Amino acid sequence: MKIICIGRNYTDHVRELNNDLPAEPLFFLKPDTALVIRNRPFFYPEFSNEIHYEVELVYRICKVGKYIQQRFAHNYYNEIAVGIDFTARDLQREAIAKGLPWEKTKGFDRSAPISSFVPISAFPDIKNLNFSLKKNGETVQQGNSSQMIFSIDQIIAHVSQFITLKTGDMFFTGTPSGIGPVNIGDRLEAFIEDTLMLGCNIR
Repeated sequence: MKIICIGRNYTDHVRELNNDLPAEPLFFLKPDTALVIRNRPFFYPEFSNEIHYEVELVYRICKVGKYIQQRFAHNYYNEIAVGIDFTARDLQREAIAKGLPWEKTKGFDRSAPISSFVPISAFPDIKNLNFSLKKNGETVQQGNSSQMIFSIDQIIAHVSQFITLKTGDMFFTGTPSGIGPVNIGDRLEAFIEDTLMLGCNIR
């Protein structure tokens, strides 16, 4: 099982970090040890002083595929969830400045809390799906799947040129603006539409 994450996929977030708009989907991987399931807590790691939250819609692959054409991509997923891409921003900033890889800033243990998956058939239109994140009861991020620079179908078509997709693989599809730090004692709650999908205590 692979966790494939898409970077810079919401224009407002790209501008928030003063980055350039991508010409194609940018992706990186997290290991399966990054997953946090069943609303378990996130334990603040000792190697960072600036962990940021990034709420994202997550799609799960339902069959093996390689070189998938965009017009067929919808056949390769049938469930959706919401997740948080935790980022060690201080380490990432340092790695980028030095031109170094930054897997350790995104792929560290427990950096990907995720809700249970629900069938996409539960929603009338996954191309127009609201999602949001609350921190200590206050909404800090809001997005809609229609705001993606690259749709999930475009993402699957692109990534499958390079990596074979297998059943159970997950796509984190990017975050809207409003990212920010978490501290020990905070509580994060992630929603799809008005349904609370994920709760995560920071310890």
